[in-house]
Amino acid sequence: MAEWLKALVSKTSDGVIRSWVQIPPFPLIIELVYPLYRYITYDILFYNMNPSDQEKIGLFIKRLREERGMTQGDFAKSLKTSQSAVARIESGNQNVTIDQLMKMGEVLKHNIVSLQDTVDFEIIGGRKLSGTIKTNTSKNGAVNMMVASLVNSGTTVLRDIPHIEEVNRYKELLESMGVKIRWVYDDTALSITPPKKLSFSKMDKKVATNIRSFTFAGAFIHFSDSFNLPHSGGCKMGERTVASHKYALDYLGINVETKQSHYNISYKKMHPGTIPLYESSDTGAITAIIAASRIEGKTTIKFAPPNYQVQDVCFLLERFGIKIEGIGSTTLVVHGKKDINVDIEHYNSEDPIESMFFISAGIVTKSKLTITHCPKEFLTLELEKLKRMGLIYKLSKEYLAKNERTVLFDITISPSKLVAPLEKIHTQPFPGINNDNLPFFVPICCFAEGQTLIHDWTWENRAIYFTELNRLGADIKLLDPHRALVTGVKKLRGAQIVSPPALRPTAIILIAMLACEGKSLLRNVYSIKRGYADIAERLNSIGAKITVIRGV
Repeated sequence: MAEWLKALVSKTSDGVIRSWVQIPPFPLIIELVYPLYRYITYDILFYNMNPSDQEKIGLFIKRLREERGMTQGDFAKSLKTSQSAVARIESGNQNVTIDQLMKMGEVLKHNIVSLQDTVDFEIIGGRKLSGTIKTNTSKNGAVNMMVASLVNSGTTVLRDIPHIEEVNRYKELLESMGVKIRWVYDDTALSITPPKKLSFSKMDKKVATNIRSFTFAGAFIHFSDSFNLPHSGGCKMGERTVASHKYALDYLGINVETKQSHYNISYKKMHPGTIPLYESSDTGAITAIIAASRIEGKTTIKFAPPNYQVQDVCFLLERFGIKIEGIGSTTLVVHGKKDINVDIEHYNSEDPIESMFFISAGIVTKSKLTITHCPKEFLTLELEKLKRMGLIYKLSKEYLAKNERTVLFDITISPSKLVAPLEKIHTQPFPGINNDNLPFFVPICCFAEGQTLIHDWTWENRAIYFTELNRLGADIKLLDPHRALVTGVKKLRGAQIVSPPALRPTAIILIAMLACEGKSLLRNVYSIKRGYADIAERLNSIGAKITVIRGV
């Protein structure tokens, strides 16, 4: 067993150690959760562990044991070993086998080691892209409108919903609680009909802990005056605060109490109010809007970011008959109604983040490429930055999306010689550069002459992932957890990289690999499948060469 269990291990900033090794006939993923370390390093683990690795494993096991209220003697008895052996393991003075770790996990009721299938991408880089690619509808619009659909007692049909993992997880959670939700229109739309009462006791907590569960709070309050929500998951890029959600609900008479593993949300009587949004949070604003939609009276939300997913939810609520003033501005006035019961169909809008994905891919591969159905309002500043860097592009005439609200255009980019911008590139709440679009500038700046400072101030850990491109030959220096200095290079080379546990950082690695000389391997691409449907097939349709490698 020791011979095949020599594995490359990446300790990512969310504290998860991941290892990929090929074991006929299927890949094994070993995950050891270390909530202790925040920076990316790479080591050989198991049977070649160095003392510091053993100590980290031991410390982790000790902390789990203590959290369970077990003494070393209790733990040893459950493992059918000696207390001295437990002491050696916890002090880092004894190697452990996979079997031992799995047994410890059973005793401590914690998934220390897991076996599961993976999907990898093999990319032959250096190929030019060409032709036309259509922007899909948005992940963030889809999942937030799925939540908003719960305030309608009738049937809501959401058209043009992408088949992505995030949508699947939201669907699974709602199904577990009794919501009637199914794919219709040849699996391109979701039909959603909520029950009179949600089954909170049957909530799939495993799913809830892996998505942004708190985004359901604004809808769930209209089904119960007291319920629990597990702490939120999603991409691993640092701490996700729910402060903007919590304080917004407080202005409506709703109390949120934070417990060790969940939030307790309760109220005696809800009422409309004036909400100064604690921070410019898209999901915080959406929670407040959805909550206010069924509270009779006028609720004013100040400092709300008018980002695309916020507007998508407002457009849907208007279809429900809710009057909302100020859509597209930072002050929204929601005229809530006690009851909503309509049968409607509504179209999801196109995803500006996906448009930016293809723009970035076209630029780094020095391609002439047309990206259609791009949301104008949410890409204008990004295009202005690229124009000043030297990008040559043309825009088509504007046209309306199927929702008859979002303005679209087509973008044709041409091979261009880029130079680094004079100022740093940083995010801002809309109408600044979108948080999710900032990472796409990293591979672009890898080929821009000069140095570019990328300032990702929103997430305390995401910029760390940018340095993964150094494995491909990029020159990226991490100045601190928020800032990366990118120096342009002539070329990148293929390599093998394990996908970070975050969507956009994985996406930019894939983009960079398209520009690399030779073959690259992107391991465990679940992160990218959370937000991009059939991305390998779609890239191949415009000239990429990506082979999807699946486990059994």
